[in-house]
Amino acid sequence: MSSTVSLLRANSYNLKSLRISIENLLEPLGGIDSFVKRGDRVLLKPNLLTAGNPGKECITRAEILHCVASLVLEAGGKPFLGDSPAFGSAKGVAKANGYLPMLEQLNLPIVEFHGKSYGIDNKDFNNLRLSKEAMEADVVINLPKVKSHMQLTITLGVKNLFGCVPGKMKAWWHMEAGKDSERFGKMLVETAKAIAPDLTIIDGIIGHQGNGPSNGEPRFLGVLAASRDVFALDLTMAEILAVNPDLVPTIVAQKELGLIGDIAQIEFPLSHPRELYVSDWQLPTAMIPIDFGLPRVLRSTFKHLYIRIVKEPLESSTN
Repeated sequence: MSSTVSLLRANSYNLKSLRISIENLLEPLGGIDSFVKRGDRVLLKPNLLTAGNPGKECITRAEILHCVASLVLEAGGKPFLGDSPAFGSAKGVAKANGYLPMLEQLNLPIVEFHGKSYGIDNKDFNNLRLSKEAMEADVVINLPKVKSHMQLTITLGVKNLFGCVPGKMKAWWHMEAGKDSERFGKMLVETAKAIAPDLTIIDGIIGHQGNGPSNGEPRFLGVLAASRDVFALDLTMAEILAVNPDLVPTIVAQKELGLIGDIAQIEFPLSHPRELYVSDWQLPTAMIPIDFGLPRVLRSTFKHLYIRIVKEPLESSTN
């Protein structure tokens, strides 16, 4: 059975035109009403990587979240924003990147993710802890950003769902699974399978190329993409960016697990990838190891806790 990926050109984050673009994007998939029913608790999972580097386009734009949340509200759903940044809190990162005015306008709550043990149908990763807020949501809408990545080549929909692992636990998984890029890719794919997003909408109007996920540069692409199938969507974006899928551990893993074969298995009811092709997307100038050694894990854990416990409350008290 083929998957469907909806693609279109979108040139602006202006709320009015962006809203129209997202509605057009979702129409071949049945529109928002095919995903959200009245009373559904709907997790909106953006990429809230960091409070640093505002303007670098390394997180999902607030305008994307605003438009999708508005559609969910009109469908009768109860949207909430949730993420678990590597450093700090979801609210702290959202505030630093200018999210709060739009969230307040829609009365959209921010939920901090917490861990809970859920059985994953894979003996190699059955100790993986996933956020109960994500696992217990009625609907999950995944909102990643198109980015190059110095460990994984590019990061898209599958990698964004790693944000459903509580913050300090991410560093431990880098240590546990990161010694082997193939194993790390499989862990990310198993995470995505467990979360099973109902819809993924990729923010590719302006991407982040070069030494991502946060130290690269903005790059205008003018692309929005959506699918029920996050794996087909990631493969499609690699095709658009002319990135060899064999260089992307998550795509290698999803192919090995039989989740998606090649681009010929995907239907494109709007634009085709060749119409959106980017020939000069910049990948990282150098790759770094996925593995976090124990000293780095400890530093990462303490940095995360310091930002959450000390820095963010201090900043709040002085604002």
